[in-house]
Amino acid sequence: MSHLPKTIRLTVAQAITRYLAAQYIQIDGTRTRLCGGGFGIFGHGNVTCLGEALYDCRDVLPLYRGQNEQGMGFAAAAYAKYHLRQRFMFCTASAGPGAANLLTASALAHANRLPMLMLCGDTFLTRLPDPVLQQLEHFGNPTLGLNDAFKAVTRYWDRITHPAQVVQSLPAALATMLDPADCGPAFLALPQDVQGWAWEYPAEFFDEKLHRIRRQAPDVDEVAEAAALLATAKRPAIIAGGGVQYARAVAELTAFAEARGIPVIETIAGRANMLNDHPLNLGPVGVTGSDSGNWLAERADVILSVGSRLQDFTTGSWTAFAQDARFISLNTARHDAGKHMSLPIVGDAMLGLTALDGALGDYRAPGDWLRDAQAERAKWNGYVAENITPGNRPNSYAQAIGVVNALCDPADRIVTAAGGLPAEVTANWRTLKIGTVDVEFGFSCMGYEIAGGWGARIAQSESEPNRDTIVFCGDGSYLLMNSDIYSSVLTEKKLIVLVLDNGGFAVINKLQNNTGQDSFNNLIADTPTATNQVRVDFQAHARAMGAIAETVANPAELAEAFKRAQAAATTSVIVMQVDAHEGWTTEGHAWWEIGTPHVSEHASVTAAHKVSESARVRQRKGI
Repeated sequence: MSHLPKTIRLTVAQAITRYLAAQYIQIDGTRTRLCGGGFGIFGHGNVTCLGEALYDCRDVLPLYRGQNEQGMGFAAAAYAKYHLRQRFMFCTASAGPGAANLLTASALAHANRLPMLMLCGDTFLTRLPDPVLQQLEHFGNPTLGLNDAFKAVTRYWDRITHPAQVVQSLPAALATMLDPADCGPAFLALPQDVQGWAWEYPAEFFDEKLHRIRRQAPDVDEVAEAAALLATAKRPAIIAGGGVQYARAVAELTAFAEARGIPVIETIAGRANMLNDHPLNLGPVGVTGSDSGNWLAERADVILSVGSRLQDFTTGSWTAFAQDARFISLNTARHDAGKHMSLPIVGDAMLGLTALDGALGDYRAPGDWLRDAQAERAKWNGYVAENITPGNRPNSYAQAIGVVNALCDPADRIVTAAGGLPAEVTANWRTLKIGTVDVEFGFSCMGYEIAGGWGARIAQSESEPNRDTIVFCGDGSYLLMNSDIYSSVLTEKKLIVLVLDNGGFAVINKLQNNTGQDSFNNLIADTPTATNQVRVDFQAHARAMGAIAETVANPAELAEAFKRAQAAATTSVIVMQVDAHEGWTTEGHAWWEIGTPHVSEHASVTAAHKVSESARVRQRKGI
């Protein structure tokens, strides 16, 4: 006698939240919820149905109320990055501008290959009340709405038009977010009426499920071909990208490099793959790299790239390497593994490195190659030591970085993004513990700093509550998005925020000047329409949001203020003015293709164009 499967009648919103609460993952032997909770701002498009459902599961899926949807998305991305893509947060926003505010954050998560689930209100499926508040009407296509814009910046997109879809769409969204090759943001558009529609869901759909992140074994023939090429190398190098940490393959990469005597250079996303003082660590590579890392790159004959998408800042727009250098790319994503005529190894970094090691025989790099490389690293270490020393020039980013680096705990997490700070942190930060640096440069997104710091701190407090999350932020990014200082105070997720004020968008002013142009519209002082040259009182502003705040005059005062911030129980903001012209790290750069005017009435612009284009002869051909 057959029996009908047991069902449970729930709304779409209730089914989504109940399913999320039942998903688990095992991390380092500990079983924990896959979804760490969510960030939400309610509006008419999500409060009545999704809000009702979230209320009933608030103890297992904590909901953090953001101040801006874009900031919520940044926080979710930073949370996922801290957890090495093994856990995620959802973001819920109302229909219309609430959802639209998430577009930038979704693009950031997409560029950085980070999981984030967006649950956004949508217009009524029945169309009976059309046109509704905040609806965008497309006269020839009534199915087209604002949420369709997310198709360009998500890895998975769906609109729930019937309650039964949840049974297929939600697991598919999670599978995408957990896939090493396709990882990225997922989006579910939830029409306001459909959110409340009920259906008889299979009860087993809500059974607890333990997820595992797939480790794809590499193809044996690809490994053999790569090993044969690497075995011919007289000057080998390894590029360590962010994928090394996501694959939890830091130990395997280090052991492989040590066994073969191959020096390692790091990408921006791969910063903190190796400790600063490891003898094989040659420093960062590329446009925001190091002299030692770029020395290695331009002389290497075979380069093993592990877990990198080989972005232009890594490759110097493909001028950082010899044109006849051969690439081997180990990556879970086929798209990345085959870039620039690389020999691909499509697979997990941990399994790939193990397999490559087994196929490589007794190969070891020539000793003089490593000795020469280490001599270059010693020179770079000397430059950094001088660069971060206070008193040798006006206040600088590098000096502030040096102060914090000397005083912080090795396990403290560093967060920065966009502007000049990614280059300065990448060049001058000396890694004290693996995986402690979050430089968001995949999307180079202003505003990530404080919001991302908040998300990272939420994640950090789950496992390392006694450590600090330290945010380096410029005045431009602070003015763009600062309200999550208040979020951190409200939620008691302490941050230490350094606001380094150089009077505007100084790094773009530097680029403007380097291309022969006069300063214009970047520094406040050089903005013709800024007729009132008032400086922002960042200290007073931060205090108004509940933070401890103080302004310091120099790196020595910064050191004392930082110690006070470490001892404090709540968020602290420390403000210091830095020089917009003389405070930059001048070494460690590679060429960057930026596009300059081919003709101009300004001789300085024409001259700068010729200088820039003269480096193009080094650019590798290929795709």
